[in-house]
Amino acid sequence: MIRWENYLAAAEKIIVAYDGSLPLHHFLKGFFKQHPYMGSRDRRQISQLVYQYYRLGNLWRGAKSTSERILLGTFLCEQEGNEILRHFHPELNEKITMPVEEKLLLLGHKDVTDVFPFTKELSDGIDSLAFSRSFFVQPHLFIRTRNNKQFSILRLLEKAAVPCEVLGEDTIALPNSTKIDTIITDKSWYEIQDASSQKAGALFNAQAGEHWWDSCAASGGKSILLLDKQPGVKLLASDIRTSIIQNLHQRFKEAGIRHYESVVMDLTAPVASSVIKDRSFDHIILDAPCSGSGTWGRTPENLSFFSEKQITEYQQLQKKIAANVVKLLKPGGSLIYITCSVFKKENEEVVKFLEEGSGLKIQEGGVIAGYEQRADSMFAVKMLKK
Repeated sequence: MIRWENYLAAAEKIIVAYDGSLPLHHFLKGFFKQHPYMGSRDRRQISQLVYQYYRLGNLWRGAKSTSERILLGTFLCEQEGNEILRHFHPELNEKITMPVEEKLLLLGHKDVTDVFPFTKELSDGIDSLAFSRSFFVQPHLFIRTRNNKQFSILRLLEKAAVPCEVLGEDTIALPNSTKIDTIITDKSWYEIQDASSQKAGALFNAQAGEHWWDSCAASGGKSILLLDKQPGVKLLASDIRTSIIQNLHQRFKEAGIRHYESVVMDLTAPVASSVIKDRSFDHIILDAPCSGSGTWGRTPENLSFFSEKQITEYQQLQKKIAANVVKLLKPGGSLIYITCSVFKKENEEVVKFLEEGSGLKIQEGGVIAGYEQRADSMFAVKMLKK
């Protein structure tokens, strides 16, 4: 059919034009704005083809044409009959329900680690085969239920005929396309938060009255998790971006959180000249700026546009920020160091740097291998200050 040929041509046009300077979803939005004749179904199908192409990472790069790689990406990522694949490759569409490993063998490709071009940089706790294979599967959308509303939320999901999986007393996995805000209108009932990020909260062993600093708070997801676990802590949240702190205020308001402090500050600058230079904290959360490589299942374009030198650049930034914030940590206090990276340089090597230079000692934590449950992969450790 002409429709499928047009879809493939549009996907190829996008891939040729895209240079990685914008997140892919922003680029797609701009592309479709320039082509308003495309309906919602057209946009969805074309976007899916583009994302499946990028999920291949380095597979067949330079060996096959762009259009052929798009179709192979569709074959590897889909598990149900696909109309586009049926049109171009009916012989592959007949085998689309096969496991990924068997599909790769059928295509004469055994080494799935070609998907991820930086395997030698992985943290020790990451299974390179399983991690590489996970790129062929769209991660779930996860919510953390709040205020004892899980049962009520499950009833609303059932009423809306949305399939879900309960992973714990507060964690629910949903299809990534779920419009959760249209199903659950009261935002105080839940937070959108990846399962691995929720697991990192196990390191927040807080007591009422303690002073906590969420130093790279972003929009405040981990701060809300901390306050849900222990509402009695005295929280300071900071970020370098004024707009992000404004988003935090809105998110806290929707979550029903009123008692906290916030400040805009640059953590790469010496804390001795900061607005909180005279403060000290019992515990500090440092969710450090990072490559985000543990989340690339959601943004697979990074497999093609991220450069290895950026890993070292992030590491240098993390070391600088960590060395600064730890100066405001009380003796006997803990630093919770978190990244959504799978790279050793951003994880274990930064921990080693802090142990050798800042008087901290790792107590617990490590890699959170989210790819085992269609979640992000992270690194989270608690370090004690002597």
